[in-house]
Amino acid sequence: MRLGWRRTLSARTQEATKTTTLQRAWERPLGAHLAADAAHVWHPYTSAARRSRVWSVASAHGVRLRLESGEEVVDGMSSWWAAVHGYNHERLNAAATEQLSRCSHVMFGGLTHRPGVALCEQLVEIAPGADLSRVFLCDSGSVAVEVAIKLALQYWRAAGRDAKTRLLATRGAYHGDTFGAMACCDPINGMHAELFSAVLPRHVFAPRPDSRFGARPGLSDLRRVPSREGGAAADELERLIEAHADELAAVILEPLVQGAGGMWFYDPDYLRRARRACRDHGVLLIADEIATGFGRTGDHLFACQHADVEPDILCVGKALTGGYLSMAATLATDRVAMADRENAPPLMHGPTFMANPLAAAIAGASLDLLISPDYDWRAKVAAIERQLIDQLAPCRASPAVADVRVLGAIGVVELAHAGHDHSKLAEAFVRRGVWLRSFRNLIYTMPPFVIQPRDLAKITWASRVWTMDMTIRDRQGSFDQ
Repeated sequence: MRLGWRRTLSARTQEATKTTTLQRAWERPLGAHLAADAAHVWHPYTSAARRSRVWSVASAHGVRLRLESGEEVVDGMSSWWAAVHGYNHERLNAAATEQLSRCSHVMFGGLTHRPGVALCEQLVEIAPGADLSRVFLCDSGSVAVEVAIKLALQYWRAAGRDAKTRLLATRGAYHGDTFGAMACCDPINGMHAELFSAVLPRHVFAPRPDSRFGARPGLSDLRRVPSREGGAAADELERLIEAHADELAAVILEPLVQGAGGMWFYDPDYLRRARRACRDHGVLLIADEIATGFGRTGDHLFACQHADVEPDILCVGKALTGGYLSMAATLATDRVAMADRENAPPLMHGPTFMANPLAAAIAGASLDLLISPDYDWRAKVAAIERQLIDQLAPCRASPAVADVRVLGAIGVVELAHAGHDHSKLAEAFVRRGVWLRSFRNLIYTMPPFVIQPRDLAKITWASRVWTMDMTIRDRQGSFDQ
């Protein structure tokens, strides 16, 4: 047994001297590659015991993914909302190549580097509010939320208010998959609620915002709920902030768009009232703009600017590097960051890959591209919004559809029920040349800003066809596609 093991290892060693592991992976047949994936790889939001189908990507360029099975699909997801400039962008490639010639990574503890400092300056310059002047560079959106929570707790401890340790979030919220972030997600219907609610900190939750974002012709009735500005949910939000002010460290919100909690768009007045209540009752406001930041909602770079709101702490990520590498950031005001300057303990957080210079260089190039006059991101997002409004509206005719909503470069088709198989839905879209990944009862698209009308029309056409097909399946009593 032991001798056979040594012979096998020796054979592998000899083979490894001829080619690299990756070269051998590219040389093996697609079936063997997918079998290795099934045997060893755990994909996000899946069970290792119940495999879902995956498609292997050979390459990507512009807004298209070339699959190893031969199909070419238009990416309607921007790789989970990150690749706003599409793939293989010349300027971002150049930034990566140039930085690789210098260094790909150095630790940020005790050291600094030009790409990291320049990126922090860029973020401060474009941030929603002149007071957001301190930047903590993170390696993911969830970590950015964790840092925001630590900052809020540490601020109040420095102020001698040790009882202010709870957070207020909203029903329908999603803030990440790490423990601090999970505790701020919807505690009843959130994706983490069933498994982890018993071990998470108990925070205060306000009702989901009920006032819809302004009217969009041709879609569902988006008239405001007949209440004060911001809707009845804003009334309850204000009441909860006042009632729990002595124990609340911060209110954490996804401005205007509740993303993975249901792709729900709400009125800016709700956000204004949250800001006012926080200020009146001595509570910090954390804006989680990881999904919405950098122009996704249109008109403004950040969603909270629709309400002219300046948060105390801001979380950004996803589109920060244009989808090239994982990076996020937590920004804070001087008031929060510099509380009790003489006696404050250090912020005890330091990711190994914090401020990775390669990611920082690409992020800087991505932001330069985004805000350059010749790019005109506002016009791009406005064009996407108009086309989504026009071309998704027919989905409303299907009894299988409960709602259609559009905001900026986000289009959502909400189904009347969640009985479909997500893998089969993805397979149906791939057959039509489109990559979309649904969740719960939602089919949605957040395409790259650079998408052309012809490619966006392919996404909306595939969505209309699928909803029409689903209407037929509903009548036949079949919900598995």
